[in-house]
Amino acid sequence: MSALSSLALIALAAPAALLGASHLKTRKLAREARALVPPIGQFCNTARGRIHYIDIGPRHAQPLVLIHGLSGQLQHFTYALAERLAQDYRVIALDRPGCGYSTRASDALARLPEQAKTLCGVLDQLGIDQPVLVGHSLGGAVSLAMALLAPDKIRGLALLAPLTHPSPQGAEAFKGLIVHTSVMRHLMAQTVAVPTAERTAAPVLDQIFAPETCPDDFLTKAGGALGLRPESFVAASADASFLYPAIEIQAARYTKELQTPGAILFGAEDAILAPKTQGQAMESYGLNCQIAPDHGHMLPITAPDLCDRFIRATLQALPSHTQRAKNQENS
Repeated sequence: MSALSSLALIALAAPAALLGASHLKTRKLAREARALVPPIGQFCNTARGRIHYIDIGPRHAQPLVLIHGLSGQLQHFTYALAERLAQDYRVIALDRPGCGYSTRASDALARLPEQAKTLCGVLDQLGIDQPVLVGHSLGGAVSLAMALLAPDKIRGLALLAPLTHPSPQGAEAFKGLIVHTSVMRHLMAQTVAVPTAERTAAPVLDQIFAPETCPDDFLTKAGGALGLRPESFVAASADASFLYPAIEIQAARYTKELQTPGAILFGAEDAILAPKTQGQAMESYGLNCQIAPDHGHMLPITAPDLCDRFIRATLQALPSHTQRAKNQENS
């Protein structure tokens, strides 16, 4: 049993004094996290929640929408990649619903189709036309959900180590996030989850970044400190807990419904998601998969040059919106 998997039992059995001390510790860590990593962008208000985002680069250039993964935030892209892309493209990097400084109206909106509806609505509000979605990890699954929801509105996909299919084994680092009741999820968030996350951060980050090394400034420049807040645990837990059966249903739709062109980049040594079953498997649906030797899962942070080249090459290979429409008419 993983550390967080046992927290529900601890939260139920622990005496009030212990829970009280954990709550105070949680509040302290959350205050420090917010001070270390304040919001850096703008906010878009929707009925489903408030979305935090940045919008940089030439206003009339091809828009790229950068969507981060589980337990992440938009700083995973601003760390090293967004500014490179913004030299030539309009770059919108956002905190997924509930993550970073974004909010969501309920935990149930963590389901993949619901996240897709929220983010497509945000892009409509911002007037973003024919974007290319750059989704990392769980952000790849959300990008695919958006492409299935609104194929006519999404020009292409450039996915980085994406979750595309069910992964029954999962990564040990995330198994403790599965909490199937909202009451317990929020109780854990306010008491034991955040102090435990602080204590176990080093080995968890080692696994997520393997075989590469987590940078020393990950907590600040990449926004990692934001994970030490109760709302971050709630968001990550809901994302993980509502992933099934949504990802199974989504994967079953690719054959007949996935129309959006694009490509995938995976690190050959990814310790979180399997390049073969999550990346190469998508070649059957028209998404070419490139495997990068010696790289792991956190490509936007550890391999920004590689990601930059991959995204630019993917964009160059995409048909124009007009050509794509003609191709669909003739198919």
